[in-house]
Order: sequence, then structure tokens, then C-alpha cells
Amino acid sequence: MGIGSSAGATSSTMIGHNRGPELAGGSWRRHCWTEARRSLLPTLPIEVLRTRVRRARELGLDYRSYASIRAASGHDVIAFLFSSNALRLMPATPALPPDRADKLIALVDCGRLGLSQGQLAPAAMLAAAAGGLDAAAPAPAAFAPWPAIRERLKEALAQAPGRLSPGEVVLVGDAPWEGEWCAAGRLAGYLPADQYFVVPA
Repeated sequence: MGIGSSAGATSSTMIGHNRGPELAGGSWRRHCWTEARRSLLPTLPIEVLRTRVRRARELGLDYRSYASIRAASGHDVIAFLFSSNALRLMPATPALPPDRADKLIALVDCGRLGLSQGQLAPAAMLAAAAGGLDAAAPAPAAFAPWPAIRERLKEALAQAPGRLSPGEVVLVGDAPWEGEWCAAGRLAGYLPADQYFVVPA
């Protein structure tokens, strides 16, 4: 009897237990994570916030998307990589659709690179963009292995007028397999074309 009660007392006060609240409940865990995230987020001075809101507009992004990309990558967005699918360009397409052309031309202090897919040659992509792109290169093959994707994206970034780090470049794509290119190439972020080619809020 004495042994049993001793064992019970030991199990209820295990080494390392601080007799704090039980963490099994989902609401408590959610509260803890919310508070932890809030304590990590910096409180930005109003001038810094205004500068970042202005930069988001220059990049054609809503502020929430811009802030998320910047927080995840730790860098400002220096350039975009646009897949030919995202730009609605095909071998028979003579020019960019008006909404795509207007968006590219409106970008400020930002590189604009194209990734041509299928039978669309990089030179034809540049011609169809009519000044909307700085450079173009062949896109990775659909469902290619990650090392091959990384190498192809590295070659694409090398076509840019200035030196670009992958962590400063956002990919805008449309096809299902293009989302993987972001992780494979260690890019700053990925945006679906339908999300990017809208008027920012």
C-alpha cells in the first residue's frame, strides 16, 4: 500500500514539471503561439512603415504580400521572374495581354525577367513583351529534379543586368508545377499570376 501510494506521488510530480497549466488544450497552445509571434514582430516606426507601403506599390504588390515575402526572406524584392504561363505568352502570341503589359511597365526599381516554356524561345518572349522584360531565359522543365531546376534558375538570374541573389527574387507563375521552383531555387517567394496581376489594395 505504501509502495503504491509512493509511486503515484512520483508520477504526478515528475522531474522537470513546474506545475504550470496543462498544455494539452488547443486553445492554450494557440494563445502561446500568438503571444510568441507578437513578441517577435518588430514595431516599425511610422516612417519605415510608410516607406515599405510605398515600396510595395512600386512592386505592384499589396502590403500584406510584400511584408510576408520580406519577413520570410529577410530581403527587399529586387526582381521578379515571370513564367510565360503567368504572362499568358505562347509561340503564337504576338504581344502581352494589356493587363500584363501595364503591370510590367509600371514596376519601379525592379528587375523583370522572363522564363520561356515549351516551344516559346526566350528571344520571342522578349519581343512579345515589347520592353516589359529586361531579359529572358529557358524555364526549368515541368517536374524536373530540384538540382536541374536550381541550375536553370541560376542561369536565368545570370541573364539579369545586375547581380541578383535568389533570396531577393520573387517568382510569379501559373502552372501547378511552377510553385516548386521557388523552393528548389531558394527564391524569396512565389505568387500565383491571378494574385499578382490585380490592382493592389
